[in-house]
Amino acid sequence: MEVILKEDVAKLGSRGDIVKVAEGYGRNFLLPRKLAIEASKGNKAVIEQMKAAAVRRSAKEKAQAEELAKQFDGLSVSFRRKAGEHDQLFGSVTSGDIAEALDKKSFNIDRRKIQLHDPLKTVGEFTVPIKLHKDVTAHLKVNIEKEAAE
Repeated sequence: MEVILKEDVAKLGSRGDIVKVAEGYGRNFLLPRKLAIEASKGNKAVIEQMKAAAVRRSAKEKAQAEELAKQFDGLSVSFRRKAGEHDQLFGSVTSGDIAEALDKKSFNIDRRKIQLHDPLKTVGEFTVPIKLHKDVTAHLKVNIEKEAAE
């Protein structure tokens, strides 16, 4: 069966693509979740309009992401955490912590956009990439300092 994708589907295609899928996959998964519509002449015309709108929206989102990335130049966030021997932290600094610190500096960034593969568990200075758009990535400096002993 041929379907037109309305959203990006991993390992299948991106929005607006016409793809051939198994009958069951199309009818039981893609169509009920409104991820795709059947490929007919009328729907193909609608998709052309959707593609044009998506290109305009993507260009606007990319421009906004580039503007936000410029604001990240020279920006850093600092954390004070308890640490043991060899500067190992008791706990860690996660993407949620970084998002919360950015929120306090009036940057509303979703924690899922912060590309931190493993939580930071040592004292030091780190550069963390933040994916603002599929083509725009900003880099943020994260300083983790040892909390003074009481």
